[in-house]
Amino acid sequence: MKKILLAVFACFIAGSAMAAAKELTEDQKTLYFLGKAVSSKIKQFDFTPEETKFIVQGFSETLAGKELKLEDTYGMKLNEYLAKKQEAMVTKEKEKAKPFLEKMAKEAGAVKLPSGVVYIPVKEGAGVNPTAADMVKVHYHGTFPDGKVFDSSVDRGTPAEFPLGGVIPCWTEGVQKIKVGGKARLVCPSDTAYGDQGAGGAIPGGATLVFEVELLEILKQPEAPKPAAKPAAKPAAKPAKKAVKAEPKK
Repeated sequence: MKKILLAVFACFIAGSAMAAAKELTEDQKTLYFLGKAVSSKIKQFDFTPEETKFIVQGFSETLAGKELKLEDTYGMKLNEYLAKKQEAMVTKEKEKAKPFLEKMAKEAGAVKLPSGVVYIPVKEGAGVNPTAADMVKVHYHGTFPDGKVFDSSVDRGTPAEFPLGGVIPCWTEGVQKIKVGGKARLVCPSDTAYGDQGAGGAIPGGATLVFEVELLEILKQPEAPKPAAKPAAKPAAKPAKKAVKAEPKK
């Protein structure tokens, strides 16, 4: 929710200064960035201009010390309001992705896995397949169905390493089908990616994702430390011999 607050707040505060960003001082640019950062947290809720108007009002009046006195119950109402917004957005996102998922499942060589993930081979590898217990080294390029990039180790120029059992289900299932040296496209329905919650402000709830993954190497798992050897048990002490009393001579 804080995402839109700052976006609107930035527009509200900057005013004419926004039209000439080059005239802003370093401190003003820093404050502008604050507005941008806060607004980015609520932009995902896709508020209407009418809704945004009241968000800006609440933000600016509170900063000015003129806020309306509201009961604490509005905290719960806000949670309910945002939950409804989130649910509607997730539903919309999933419906929008259906035609795309159907189209990708018909691509040449595509295989629809039990989870709904669409696996499309790009280049056949010559090595072995990893298991969910393996640590892998990969290059990947992640996009939304419209082609917009949200993350890419290829663009960064640095491969990623991670335990295959510790990532999103789409990857755990799909990467196991790639042999070392091979590359495949994984089309991940939201339930196999980041679900209804999404991931921060970068990936909205309900989003279908597309990854092109190249399996570079299966890394050796670090050996678990061996338990320290227990010291050998000391042999039980032999019982002391009883002293024999000498009988007096008769």
